[in-house]
Amino acid sequence: SWQLPPDIQQRLGDRPGRQRAMVAGGHLLLILHAPPKAEERERAGRLFWRNATGEWQSTHHGAGPEALNKHLDEYDKILIHYDHAEDNFKDVETLRQVLDGLVPLQRSTRNQHQALQDARKWVGDDRHLINVRDRAYELERSAEIIYQDVKNNLEFVTARQGEEQANSAHEMSVAAHRLNLLVAFFFPLATLCTLFGMELKNGL
Repeated sequence: SWQLPPDIQQRLGDRPGRQRAMVAGGHLLLILHAPPKAEERERAGRLFWRNATGEWQSTHHGAGPEALNKHLDEYDKILIHYDHAEDNFKDVETLRQVLDGLVPLQRSTRNQHQALQDARKWVGDDRHLINVRDRAYELERSAEIIYQDVKNNLEFVTARQGEEQANSAHEMSVAAHRLNLLVAFFFPLATLCTLFGMELKNGL
């Protein structure tokens, strides 16, 4: 139902494809992705259209310039959730789940920021687009920081568990060595006692 220029319509496929910006005849079309989930193979596309008069439309958040901010709000909420999960993790499995969710999210925020940066270059002085571009960069940076923190914590916890297992193995080895010493000492005595305890006829 959008009156897009033919140059943009001809470049659109049946699937959203990568995140990108298209400009033609004073129109801007942003193809962005909804926040991806872990192990999600296909990305859900979201379209944001700025016509030649500067009016905005979107496929998911209605009309007006705030549609892009609502879209970024979803990314922000998910990153806050992962940040809290990383601060209050209870085991390695929690960190792994957070890391699995952050990997596609980090990639998506990076590509999203690039698409908005391209749109900013082509459109010119659009104050709203500048602010959205800057916010997209902050989301990309936050995703990167949380990802590195989770990765470092996971490596630390894994190393600590490996050290604990090594210490346990060493203690078990020491205990086994002591047991072997006891067996080596008492086995000959037990053998001699058994031999001398037998009722054998002899000249003594």
